[in-house]
Amino acid sequence: MADREFIPLNIAVLVVSDTRTTKTDKSGKLLELKLDEAGHHLYEKRIVVDDIHQIRAIIACWCANDEVNAILTTGGTGVTGRDGTPEAVSVLFEKHIEGFGEMFRMLSYEEIGTSSLQSRAIAGVVNGTYVFCLPGSSGACATGWDRIISQQLDYRTRPCNLVELMPRLKEI
Repeated sequence: MADREFIPLNIAVLVVSDTRTTKTDKSGKLLELKLDEAGHHLYEKRIVVDDIHQIRAIIACWCANDEVNAILTTGGTGVTGRDGTPEAVSVLFEKHIEGFGEMFRMLSYEEIGTSSLQSRAIAGVVNGTYVFCLPGSSGACATGWDRIISQQLDYRTRPCNLVELMPRLKEI
């Protein structure tokens, strides 16, 4: 990885929860810390209730901003009645990155066994912006960031990574 320079990205973090506040949010804080440690920039962090329309509006607004390179969401990916992050975000995707959810559940299985099937983690591209939707637990956020996202959002990762594709995401 030494033959390439690191390219810092502007990354927004959205915490989806009916109960978490800035004081009680652990997952969003963890993601904020990890992207800072990696050398990326926190563009903005927000907490929103589990409401499909509010989630979608925030994501769409960030994706309309050319300064935002990637978005990380945490929460709302389960199967209960109020879990609606995948429904809110997936309709915005121009491209789905199916392998992210598959890989996330495979890695989660190593850590939490069959409970990993409850995760509906997804990723995709919206207007040239990468969007990764992670579960609400800090352990799941650590797994997603440490084992998948951090490497794919690092230009130095070989043989390929998502950063090197960024200039081509809006091709017609």
